[in-house]
Amino acid sequence: MKYMSILEVLLVFKLVLYVNGGRPCASMSFGDSSVVCVCNTTYCDTLDPLRMPAKGSYILYESSKSGKRLESTTGPFIKSIQDSGLKFTFNVDKKYQRIKGFGGAVTDSATVNILSLTKEAQENLLRSYFSEDGIEYNVIRVPMASCDFSLHVYTYADSPDDFDLKNFSLAKEDVEMKIPLIQRAISMSKRPISLFASPWTSPAWMKTNGDVSGKGTLKGAAGDKYHKTWANYFVRFLDEYAKYNLTFWAVTAENEPTAGMITDYPFQCLGFTPEMQRDFIALDLGPALKNSAHKDVHIMILDDQRLLLPYWAKVVLSDMKAAHYINGIAIHWYMDEFVPAGITLSTTHKLFPEYYLFATEACTGFLLYGKGVQLGSWERGNQYSEDIIKDLNNYVTGWTDWNIALDLKGGPTWVENYVDSPVIVDTAKDTFYKQPMFYHLAHFSKFIPEGSQHVGLDSPEKSKLETVAFLRPDGAATLVVLNQAHADVKFVIWDPEVGYINAVSHADSIQTYVWRRS
Repeated sequence: MKYMSILEVLLVFKLVLYVNGGRPCASMSFGDSSVVCVCNTTYCDTLDPLRMPAKGSYILYESSKSGKRLESTTGPFIKSIQDSGLKFTFNVDKKYQRIKGFGGAVTDSATVNILSLTKEAQENLLRSYFSEDGIEYNVIRVPMASCDFSLHVYTYADSPDDFDLKNFSLAKEDVEMKIPLIQRAISMSKRPISLFASPWTSPAWMKTNGDVSGKGTLKGAAGDKYHKTWANYFVRFLDEYAKYNLTFWAVTAENEPTAGMITDYPFQCLGFTPEMQRDFIALDLGPALKNSAHKDVHIMILDDQRLLLPYWAKVVLSDMKAAHYINGIAIHWYMDEFVPAGITLSTTHKLFPEYYLFATEACTGFLLYGKGVQLGSWERGNQYSEDIIKDLNNYVTGWTDWNIALDLKGGPTWVENYVDSPVIVDTAKDTFYKQPMFYHLAHFSKFIPEGSQHVGLDSPEKSKLETVAFLRPDGAATLVVLNQAHADVKFVIWDPEVGYINAVSHADSIQTYVWRRS
């Protein structure tokens, strides 16, 4: 293994500070295509808070397969160029969706891994995600009770026929693990953090199959006591978290509702057709939230694969009684390669422009080939960035990763559904590894804050580069450039308000450019 020791990092620190800012990556190779950055109790790479250069200059952050991790350089705009070649024009006359944000899920498995570290290492991990010297996540997904990334199966109301939810109570996983970690994340963030919750299953006694897994739906029909009780379960969850001063921006009506329509589905699920979800929201969930202390909590439909769009949205949102309660449409990424974003996402936006699109789950390593963790995989980072760019170019307002931390195997998971994560914890060494995926995510989460607006980026010719541009709330511009090719690509950025940047997108790299416009 190639490894830069902590001592070596400190010896070269002064030499690289002018490009890196903060503390540089302590890199280690596990033999994959790129490196991880090693963090422990005493050391972790950090970023300086973004300091916007004066108008007429830009700052560039770059990460690469060769080992760069958010290395920063500055340069000047120029007033004219002779031969532009490939040119991207920053066009604020074309305005699209505003951004909600970026983040990940605080699952039971993630908290088990984080809490297995010593307090100092825990702090470094949480700061890496949520602080100003980290990548500044501002969205957290919270599973309502257990999911596949739990150590055991539980709900909050397992007592049979408890229609009044008298025995409803949070689990120790909430009270002792998830809630304290979320509170710590919020306390170290300079940005407001938005929480959203998703249920995997109702209690088994509410389901047609009497089991939290497998093919099963809620008993009865929308409007009956089972559906009313399930809707009140959401309210009780929000009530209990509010006691810990944690309020939620949104809930999704159900995680992957199509999973519960599959025979022998292996872990927690609850089946809904779009018609069933429409009626449940119209008659039960919508009224329950509106008549509670949580009337401003958003409801997102679907929370499943985008290939179900626009059909699912048409069924649910064409009913005015249901649509009245709904704010957004949540999507997962697992089948994105089967259907273009334009056909699903842009079409849905054009049909229902008043409802936002929001990406709520993604992970790598979920397929049978390449399953689990690959330490240092640059290609998995590319997959994230490519998907994020396509989503953002098709009206999606934010993007949420799955588990924020897993172990070396990609768990723990009670159903052995091992996957990968941007942060991998090695408990035995009191160490965690920040994967290339982590830095790919940073190129968006760090520099595209909530309220940023997607704007046009015009180019008369096609290229191998994948790009997306934003106007930030502070008036600055942000441009992300992904190059998955194995060769450098020269290009020019033109902002009519400022001038030209002569740029090079290096082979196998991702770049973020930020500059003042006034």
